[in-house]
Amino acid sequence: MGIIIKPIVTEKQTAITKKTPNRFGFRVSPEANKLEIKKAVEEMYKVSVVSVNTMNYSGKVKSRYTKSGVVTGRQDSYKKAIVTLKEGDIVDFFSNI
Repeated sequence: MGIIIKPIVTEKQTAITKKTPNRFGFRVSPEANKLEIKKAVEEMYKVSVVSVNTMNYSGKVKSRYTKSGVVTGRQDSYKKAIVTLKEGDIVDFFSNI
């Protein structure tokens, strides 16, 4: 498994990218540090990375009521990275679809 798991394409992240066009979000490996994330993004997308901000999200316990009773489960914990690119660089997630 690589450093970058998948890009984050949600409404909230799209709003951030529209506000500042050189910021993109990625779901990354929990063991990865900022230098490894920077290197992986630069190699994968051929861009220059200015800064990397990371956030660790802990998994939450979820429960729902069903016909057979209460079903409980747990969401996965994960790490998210917000990558700021050099002015003028862009990442196109949908170019190879």
